[in-house]
Amino acid sequence: MNVLEFQKQKSKRKLTMVTCYDTWSARLIAGTSIDAILVGDSLAMVMHGHPTTLPATTALMALHTKAVARGLGSQLLVADMPFLSYRKGLRTGVEAAGTLMQAGAHAVKLEGARGHLDLITHLVDSGVPVMGHLGLTPQSIHQLGGFKVQGQNPAEFDRIHQEALDLERAGCFSVVLECVPSKLAARITADLKIPTIGIGAGAETDGQVLVLQDMLGTNEGFKPKFLRTFMRGADLIKDALNDYDREVKSGSFPNDKESYT
Repeated sequence: MNVLEFQKQKSKRKLTMVTCYDTWSARLIAGTSIDAILVGDSLAMVMHGHPTTLPATTALMALHTKAVARGLGSQLLVADMPFLSYRKGLRTGVEAAGTLMQAGAHAVKLEGARGHLDLITHLVDSGVPVMGHLGLTPQSIHQLGGFKVQGQNPAEFDRIHQEALDLERAGCFSVVLECVPSKLAARITADLKIPTIGIGAGAETDGQVLVLQDMLGTNEGFKPKFLRTFMRGADLIKDALNDYDREVKSGSFPNDKESYT
């Protein structure tokens, strides 16, 4: 799916997106009906054990984007521009986006609107599709005071709504809405011509995105209100590892059929 096909689904059906950080899971997703993959800077937390997304760098994002691109199917591949990579001036932002596109991304995603609109317009005019991201923006987690729902008071509600309009006007092909009231997400979705992708934003967005490890149930102890798990991943993996351990120690693995003569 390309960017134009992604946009056209707004009036037709819901869109699905999951995060992905490596080749083997990209190959699994390639065999599914999922529409889009996000190489999110959440990889700093999920894959590298950091408490926030801030340690992700452009080089690290490019490394994971290359890995995902090697296993990609027909899905649209979007890569996050990491912390401060688009706040050091137009030149640095363009270079960061170029690095991710050359790594295999079909589009880039950046958080917020204030101070970014000129860069977004320049990137789009330069052939780089841009996805926006509003609401809970994890790169601003210290400024926001933690992982909290955004847009709950009238001033925040109006600001986020206006920023969504600004992102569309600047040229974004889609906007992620994270942890905002469903009423706000529904209003933005109705007012934009481009698709909205929700995470913790209710059912009225044009699509949904989840972290792969979260929706597969492998991230034990992480149970935000918006998350639905679709597999008991942690239990299934631990059961398989214990089966392997037991059969090796009992001498039943490998057997004659699994051995060379």
